[in-house]
Amino acid sequence: MIYFAYPGDIDTPTGGYHYDRRLIDELRSIGVRVETVALPHCSMAPNQKILASVQKIFAAIPDQAIVVIDGLAFGVLDEMAVAEAKRLRLVALCHHPLALETGLDEPERRALMVSERRALSCALATVVTSAHTRQILIDQFAVPAARIIVALPGTDRVPFASCDGDPIRLLTVASLTRRKAHDVIIDALAPLKSISWQSRFVGGKDFDPAWAAGLEKRVNLLGLSHRIQFVGSVENTQVEYQQADAFVLPSRFEGYGMVFAEALAAGLPVLAARSGAVPDVVPETAGLLVAPDDTQALTEALRQILTSEALRRRLQAGARQAAATLPTWTDAATIVALKLEEVSSS
Repeated sequence: MIYFAYPGDIDTPTGGYHYDRRLIDELRSIGVRVETVALPHCSMAPNQKILASVQKIFAAIPDQAIVVIDGLAFGVLDEMAVAEAKRLRLVALCHHPLALETGLDEPERRALMVSERRALSCALATVVTSAHTRQILIDQFAVPAARIIVALPGTDRVPFASCDGDPIRLLTVASLTRRKAHDVIIDALAPLKSISWQSRFVGGKDFDPAWAAGLEKRVNLLGLSHRIQFVGSVENTQVEYQQADAFVLPSRFEGYGMVFAEALAAGLPVLAARSGAVPDVVPETAGLLVAPDDTQALTEALRQILTSEALRRRLQAGARQAAATLPTWTDAATIVALKLEEVSSS
């Protein structure tokens, strides 16, 4: 039996929660008993009421139990980690370090570095979703390399999109947060009004409502409201991928970026920023990568995609080839299960 702890609602439509859901399902499918543990939402600085609630939840878990804790919570629960490290077998799941989130001021960043580094020092093992994140934890958080395992997110095999839109249909799948750089997409598309295209922003607005509202205002001011559609969260993103011609997301940082793998699985050409683990996910044969926050470079990449059918077809073929190499969720669960077995016998 293992316990899998996460903050808030596990059905929250983000890549991190999707990883948690699928990993839990796949672990169960290969015979691992998993009991889920819902923690309160843990903000960057949880108050005493939240910490007391977390303490009560963990106190109910039996001695020597293996507890996998999602990094969205674990990074700010260093006091709990220190208190429980001798009684419980703690395993961290780090999608990407909290201190690397876009929009933090320097005191917030330093505080998160300290708390996450302290929490991770209490974990017997840490699961990460990319080799890039693994190296960050080694270099910046002093996590011993032997304690870290990489379990790449899985990708389901799906039909390839036809990519025959007229106008060209651009798709972005990401919550409306600063790190995802929707503002760069909007500004990059503004000079391309003379070209025929449509763009869909699929993703929730609730994580940073002020930022989301600012993006919509920006679209209106640039006269792009009839070209860029804010779709919100959707139940089935596969429908979106199947109806798109190219995928665009110049994130300022990605610990892995499951939506890039999902776009490749659907055979879509990808336009992205060369940030975090993105270059490891998107091969040059399947996408055009530009520097983070380089609006002009993204404009030129978009111009190429929108005006050259030959380029689109070449990258489409590259995406289809890449799709065949993507790991499955069973691959991810098997890697994690082996590490949990090792932790159990330690």
